Amino acid sequence: MPEPPTPRLRVLVVDDEAKLTELLKLELDTEGYEVEIASDGASGLVRARSQPPPDLIVLDWNLPDFSGVDICQRMRRGGVTTPILMLTGHDDIADRVTALDAGVDDYLIKPFSIEELMARLRAMQRRAQTFSGNPQEAAPAVLTIADLRVDTNTRDVSRGERLIQLSVKEYDLLVFLMRAGGTVLERAEIMRGVWGENFYGDDNLLDVYIRYLRQKIEAPGLPTLIHTIRGVGFILRDASAQAP
Repeated sequence: MPEPPTPRLRVLVVDDEAKLTELLKLELDTEGYEVEIASDGASGLVRARSQPPPDLIVLDWNLPDFSGVDICQRMRRGGVTTPILMLTGHDDIADRVTALDAGVDDYLIKPFSIEELMARLRAMQRRAQTFSGNPQEAAPAVLTIADLRVDTNTRDVSRGERLIQLSVKEYDLLVFLMRAGGTVLERAEIMRGVWGENFYGDDNLLDVYIRYLRQKIEAPGLPTLIHTIRGVGFILRDASAQAP
């Protein structure tokens, strides 16, 4: 018997610019995607929570009812794990941090080329497939270094008896560092692993998030866990058990 056709990936585009959404629908259709359009944040939120959920989401920052950042936060709080590409005219590092903290996976500045948008979507798709992984080869659900503990099932983070609240990207960065098993990670490797291989943001963004993590998980009198390897990158290890 012939194999059933491979289902088309579903892309939800949340944007109120009619000319842009028409162009995106035409190009995405041509690339083999199934496209759904939402012209405001509220309807986009409803469709993102539908079952089955979309495979990818393209979300504009400026929407007529809510900001894209607000909609992204609501999606993540509601359990939507679909990769999200934010379209925006905002290009300073503070805005990037705001969007990434809200749960955005990648960030594309307007005006952009269709070729770049397609490349970003393919990269997000590959990264999502990589992180979903093979259940038989799944990483441990609970990660520990010294008295730092991360439960990847519940996303709970604690150090000793202290619970730690992390943003989406802070959590992703911490888990990536912990899963490295005490090995040095180069800056570019961390950027690819946490923000995706086609993320073109400022390299200083990594330093911003490392600083955020240190402020939250380090404390006076406790072993230092995040170490800078100058000219290379970073390593997460227990300084009390192994000299830096």
